[in-house]
Amino acid sequence: MTTDEENRPVRRRVTLTGISSRAWEHPADRGALTALRELRGFDDVVKAFFGMWNERGFRLQFLAGSIRVDHRQYPRVYQRFTEAAATLDVAELPELYVSQSPIINGQAIGLDKPFIVITTAAVEKLDDDELRALLGHELGHVRSGHAVYKTIMMILTRWTASIAWLPIGAIALRAIIAAMMEWWRKAELSADRAGLLAGQDPAASTRLLMKLAGGGDLSQIDTAAFLEQAAEYEGGGDLRDSIHKIGLVAWSTHPVPVARAAELRKWIDAGDYARILGGDYPRRDSDGNASVTDDVKAAANSYRETFANSQDPLIGVLRKLGDGTADLAATAARGARSWASGRGRRDDDSEGGSTA
Repeated sequence: MTTDEENRPVRRRVTLTGISSRAWEHPADRGALTALRELRGFDDVVKAFFGMWNERGFRLQFLAGSIRVDHRQYPRVYQRFTEAAATLDVAELPELYVSQSPIINGQAIGLDKPFIVITTAAVEKLDDDELRALLGHELGHVRSGHAVYKTIMMILTRWTASIAWLPIGAIALRAIIAAMMEWWRKAELSADRAGLLAGQDPAASTRLLMKLAGGGDLSQIDTAAFLEQAAEYEGGGDLRDSIHKIGLVAWSTHPVPVARAAELRKWIDAGDYARILGGDYPRRDSDGNASVTDDVKAAANSYRETFANSQDPLIGVLRKLGDGTADLAATAARGARSWASGRGRRDDDSEGGSTA
């Protein structure tokens, strides 16, 4: 065990050599990404169409009004950035900027050459381990190719505002954006896993989500109580709460922090995190062998399992309705078989005749 400059113990992290982004991608996220990547030339068309007008503008915006991080500017942030990248075996560092904001946040932007932006609040309110998790989260977005589609979504959102006076066009765009937001919420769960793998400190990843929910001071906040909130959010209340939750996330790119903490805990408890640290993970050199069919099936199974195991009251009602429909179908099938069997016996009696 080594120590840092302040004589605190430094956790040794496992370098995940050659790790593929498939290792941390949520099944619903990976299924969508694999399907998009299978469309020959899709990414090239997207980059050519949007990048010509927009990517330079996005980058210039932060080059002009933010601080670009390197060994001279925000050296502490740069050191955590290089550590997260080394753990995830990212050889080429994206550009990293710090932008003025009182809210802890980060984002990956860009099409051809994505870059990362974090806020001054993240720099000021996160300790080294939490900052490493945040930077790993954003590197996960870049490695998974999320930045491309997130940038497209940002552009489409702007277009929606511009053509709001055209009802048909706006409705069509809103439908596309709603579908992309559902995918993006799953992409956030993927990036949370990447952040955990980059920092390899589950407590720090949970603290990061707690700070996203309640600010930077955790001296009066308890991790167990925070996870209890997550359980209450998922299964508490009645149908009215379920409807409110749908409205809460329908037009949001991010799941709520308590839900993200619960999902990350489930991933750890399922053994996937420990398995990856043990060296059992897909490598980048096998990405070409990824099966679209398998990934789509995994995405479907993920939604199916979520539906089957959810404690949400509305989902419970829908499950009961489904079970009732299945029971009715089974009863109808049994009745049909019984009717057919009875009719068969009557037909046999009729054909054989009887004597008096």
